Amino acid sequence: QVQLVESGGGLVQAGGSLRLSCVVSGRTFSLYAMGWFRQAPGKDRELVGTISWSGRITSYADSVKGRFTISRDNAKNTVYLQMNSLKPEDTAIYSCASDGDLYRDSPRRFDSWGQGTQVTVSS
Repeated sequence: QVQLVESGGGLVQAGGSLRLSCVVSGRTFSLYAMGWFRQAPGKDRELVGTISWSGRITSYADSVKGRFTISRDNAKNTVYLQMNSLKPEDTAIYSCASDGDLYRDSPRRFDSWGQGTQVTVSS
């Protein structure tokens, strides 16, 4: 059974930084592309960004481009989301997800999700 566990959320002032982590177990982490999502109250879930299975290719939503960075450490089965220059509109529950297919540069079919971690940015 695949499990994803996020950590690193919290309360931060606007302009600050946080780094989220997502540890994956139950599958060979290094073979799967990963993604980070967020959902704010009353809003649809948004794909924040993705990282390829190799880690060489990343993509980001326009709303976070230039401020957020996704990376992965395959030795630790962990994907990270570094968030800089945070804004109040970044407040949301952030969740990681794993692609369901191997060796993809961009996830197409997320099949496993974490529970999420709350990020709150105060103005």
